Amino acid sequence: MTTLSERISQSAFDGSRLRVVLLLDLYDGAQKQFLEAYEHMRNHVASVPGHISDQLCQSIENPSQWLITSEWESAPPFLAWVNSEEHVQTVMPLHSCVRDTRSLRFSVLRETGQAFAIHPGQSRAGLQPAPRVGDGVVRHALTFTVRPGSEKAVAKILAGYTSPASRVDDQTRLRRTSLFMHGNRVVRAIEVQGDLMAALRHVARQPEVRAVEDAINPYLEQDRDLDDPNSARLFFTRAALPAVHHVSADGRGSDEVNRHALFYQAKEECGLAVARFLSQQDVVAADDPRNPIVGSTVFQRDDLVVRLIDVAGPLNSQPSIALGVQGTRKAAVLGRLLVDGDRLAGADEPTVEDFLDGSDTQLITDRIAPPES
Repeated sequence: MTTLSERISQSAFDGSRLRVVLLLDLYDGAQKQFLEAYEHMRNHVASVPGHISDQLCQSIENPSQWLITSEWESAPPFLAWVNSEEHVQTVMPLHSCVRDTRSLRFSVLRETGQAFAIHPGQSRAGLQPAPRVGDGVVRHALTFTVRPGSEKAVAKILAGYTSPASRVDDQTRLRRTSLFMHGNRVVRAIEVQGDLMAALRHVARQPEVRAVEDAINPYLEQDRDLDDPNSARLFFTRAALPAVHHVSADGRGSDEVNRHALFYQAKEECGLAVARFLSQQDVVAADDPRNPIVGSTVFQRDDLVVRLIDVAGPLNSQPSIALGVQGTRKAAVLGRLLVDGDRLAGADEPTVEDFLDGSDTQLITDRIAPPES
């Protein structure tokens, strides 16, 4: 009998194999160019660690619709690849061929037939152990840097924007947008009920949002031209900060729940290890009745990790749990993975609290959509 986890959760760290589905709609007459670009991409991705196989499929009903599926040993190697600058450069030739794309990622839970389960060097292991319980919410974040010295001007612009309509269509709506700054880095976290891509396109079309984007353009460290689709796509691809783990401790909390985004700068090639460590800590903390964290989402790209937490009461009421280092020597373990983490080795509670204060970002604005009538 299959056991369902009662806790709301998502995770890239359950060890299961990953199936990635990419739906594409090609421009008329672009098939030859697309196939050439795909062959280049296929040969390149075949050598990426963690990649098992892929398939290219064409619709039997509409020849302009294509499907690329790939299988990976687990989610982390795929995320490391898809979020890398190498991937950005590899898929760039596809952009001029494709009218629209949609990417879907699934953990493998069950499968039928040995032929589909066994690949060279691969066993039937690697299945998601049990279904997870979701809440219908997709969590995503964007991050980018602004020119040093412009932080106050950018914060003022971001704090003053008019929220777009929350309803996208009958199935999709914006639930929440939270904006933070840590030094000259901006982090924008969004929660969407329904289709993330539909919501992002909806937001991009709103004049009030475009006005804000145009206003901060002069302050960005990475130049972009939002009137140029390729420039805009490249900017938002590099700015993407995917959610790799989420857990909600249901039944906890109080009337006072505060949202914080904690910033963790990992040492080179340690970003995934930091994200995994924090995710494991949040799962353990969710079972602790003293845990003040109502919900936690870990976002990670390369060596940058952001942990978004909803805390019942003050952030520093329990610094170790808030920072994600509850337990013996956990602070030292995390400290070895962070650029500025040396002082966490053998840290006492005041040191942890001080480190927590330095990791906490400045909340610029937190917009929660009103419930639909």
